[in-house]
Amino acid sequence: MNNTTHQKRPTLAFEMFDWLEVVVTAIIAVVLIFTLVFRVATIKGRSMQNTLFENQKVIITNWLYTPKNGDIVVVSRNIDNSPSVDQAKTPIIKRVIAVSGQTVDIDFTAGVVYVDGVALDEPYTRTPTNLSYDVTFPLYVPDGYVFCLGDNRNDSLDSRSSMIGENGLIDTRYILGHADWRIFPFDQIGKIDHE
Repeated sequence: MNNTTHQKRPTLAFEMFDWLEVVVTAIIAVVLIFTLVFRVATIKGRSMQNTLFENQKVIITNWLYTPKNGDIVVVSRNIDNSPSVDQAKTPIIKRVIAVSGQTVDIDFTAGVVYVDGVALDEPYTRTPTNLSYDVTFPLYVPDGYVFCLGDNRNDSLDSRSSMIGENGLIDTRYILGHADWRIFPFDQIGKIDHE
């Protein structure tokens, strides 16, 4: 008789349980990543043309993020800062023009935006900034806020309007994330140009 100990082969049920554990762990990891690190946002409207167009999809992230000039951000809206109830829960996507500690001024006749007295070079804009709303300039951006504009300046409801944020200023706590990558349509997948 052989004295060696024979190891039992795993049963089919055990192997299936092992695979199920791996699949569940992978699903939980993906859900956590897409909840805490990445999200997908769909572009609505024309306010970011010619950088982003209607129905394009972008990946946004808020992981260890601090807003910077030129960033494209997705901002949450609520009933208190929405132009209408229908748009109350629709996030907006805009470009950060100024961050806390900076002063924004706009010459609406010339269509030029100034930050801290320096005219911005904005090759990404579709039109000059000729459209004004009700925010008074120059405007100082306090701590914890940003000033944002759409790239399609004459077809964008943004920080020039008191209907957005607090008198046009957007609280950074309401920034859902910044967009760096376009993922749809598939023939346009790639990094979003911020310049």
